[in-house]
Amino acid sequence: GVPYFDVVKAAVIPAMLYYIGVWLGVHYEAKKFGLKGTPRDQLPKFKELFMEKGHLAIPLIVIVYLLVSGYTPMRAALAAIVLTIVCACLRKSTRIGFKQIVQGLIDGSKGVLGVLIACATAGIIIGVVTKTGVGLKIATALLDLAGGNLLPAMFFTMITSLILGMGVPTTANYVITSTIAAPALVQMNVPVLAAHMFAFYFGIVADVTPPVALAAYAGAGIAGANPMRTGVIAAKLAIAAFIVPYIFVLAPELLMINATPFTICYSAFTAIVGMWGASMAMIGFCNNLLNIPQRILFLVGGICMIIPGVFTDGIGVALVAVAYVWQRMNKVKGAIKQDGEDL
Repeated sequence: GVPYFDVVKAAVIPAMLYYIGVWLGVHYEAKKFGLKGTPRDQLPKFKELFMEKGHLAIPLIVIVYLLVSGYTPMRAALAAIVLTIVCACLRKSTRIGFKQIVQGLIDGSKGVLGVLIACATAGIIIGVVTKTGVGLKIATALLDLAGGNLLPAMFFTMITSLILGMGVPTTANYVITSTIAAPALVQMNVPVLAAHMFAFYFGIVADVTPPVALAAYAGAGIAGANPMRTGVIAAKLAIAAFIVPYIFVLAPELLMINATPFTICYSAFTAIVGMWGASMAMIGFCNNLLNIPQRILFLVGGICMIIPGVFTDGIGVALVAVAYVWQRMNKVKGAIKQDGEDL
């Protein structure tokens, strides 16, 4: 019963915070291992690249158009695969032969096996939860476990949403999490939009949360990497983003609920600082390697930024600032190799 525009408006800032959180994780992981980007003078020129291989973007445009037009993802993907082969044949430099097509089908089949197994297992779990009726009792159980306290209720709702969101498509994901997990928060006087966004957010984050991290498994299949290890690393890189839903439930102004420009900017700033601290704590690196006390300071400081209020925000900023200055004074600097040795 909420207008679509209001939902989109409410989702803008949490989405931006999510991508900032992921960027922070990737950034400090790259600094930790001394990974560098390709020098600008070695990058291909856009105009030359577009003139030579720009036609390969046609399938991407078509698949987006088909999805917007109402085609199912499977039909849109099938059409894009066929169109990819056709477009590749338009120029000699990108043309592929029959053997390459067959090899591509073989590699694709191998890569999708991990995703298929994860989907099948998740389907069994979701079937048990929905068909037995146990899902309807989860909200009451969550409130009982939380003892009427909001933060424990949010934590248990998060765990429930992560489990319910395993291997479930987006639309079904929302239907399940909003009917099973979200009511627990609504009963604790959390705004309806915030409660639904909280449950749905973690239902989607399940795609990068082991043991059923479908998005990570799909990426591992493409990269030829270990699926479970990829899922663990994906969750670690996105760990700061796990803070975002707690922030917008405790500070609903991030969802444009009873918000003013000042409260929006202030809440967004404290959220970014909190995610920054949590990212460095999980990665264990800032300008140099962090020791255990420094990581604890960064983590506790980041968590303090979750709870709205000048007092908790002041403590969080102070802890993060102390940890930052301390690590700047460290003598051991530089990145580390993949085997853990100092460079």
